[in-house]
Amino acid sequence: MSLRAELLRLSLRALKPPPERPEQPIPKTRRRLRLLEPVVPRPPAGTRTKVFDLDGITAVEIEVRQARSDRCILYFHGGAYVIGNAPLFRDFTWRVGAAARARVLFFNYRLAPEHPFPAAIEDASKVYRWLAERMDPARIGFVGDSAGGGLALATAHKLRDEGSSLPGAVVALSPWTDLALTGPSLVSNAEADPMLTAARLPGFANHYLAGADPRHPYASPLYGNASGLPPVLIHVGRDEILRDDSVRMAEKLREAGSQVEIEVWDRMWHTWHLYARILPEGRVAIARIGEFLESRL
Repeated sequence: MSLRAELLRLSLRALKPPPERPEQPIPKTRRRLRLLEPVVPRPPAGTRTKVFDLDGITAVEIEVRQARSDRCILYFHGGAYVIGNAPLFRDFTWRVGAAARARVLFFNYRLAPEHPFPAAIEDASKVYRWLAERMDPARIGFVGDSAGGGLALATAHKLRDEGSSLPGAVVALSPWTDLALTGPSLVSNAEADPMLTAARLPGFANHYLAGADPRHPYASPLYGNASGLPPVLIHVGRDEILRDDSVRMAEKLREAGSQVEIEVWDRMWHTWHLYARILPEGRVAIARIGEFLESRL
């Protein structure tokens, strides 16, 4: 583990809210995050960015110089289904596109609690079908982090169930796959996780589910039929409270006969990839994602 990773880990732990602190109202969190948008670094010179509307869904296409025109990543952002937008992820999405030599299509699915389940997966399916009508679906890769990783896997389940063409691969980074919150690591890693607090997760799950079954496979892909899905790569940190969401998901995919690779990174935290600008381990992990996607798209 690099010195930078150790220092960043200490910083995250210092900022980690105690379990007893009341949850901050979602509108206030969104307002604070909007203040960060102007300081998020922009993609390198020569990157083309296009914003457009897909039947009411705002999408952003990011195309780095080395991107192939016949390969695209559909990006599912994290944020516990209640926050997240393209500016906050712009220093990450171009890096994944460069690593995989692919265009990236980031889309803003509707957020909870204003738009609870199944709004997010309905939007994801709509955007994927729009994209699949314009290029070979086998050249499309899903990439998602945290809740977005779970959403990417859930969308693959839904498309498979509907008999739709499937993407060529799925990459899930620290995915939240179990909104029923039954993973043993929620307890066993409560102290080790430098970033996430397990006490916050029931509130986020309730915002999204709004009374829906937390074991519905389109909300929690861990409970779905994992057969017949595209090849999957899962990255997770060993110290995450959500580690077992990844480990159990990989086991289920493997048992169902689907192709899956899982990498459990020592001492890494939730979605460490997003810190790639300052974190060597983040850059190495993104390079690994690029290798996986290039071999399958």
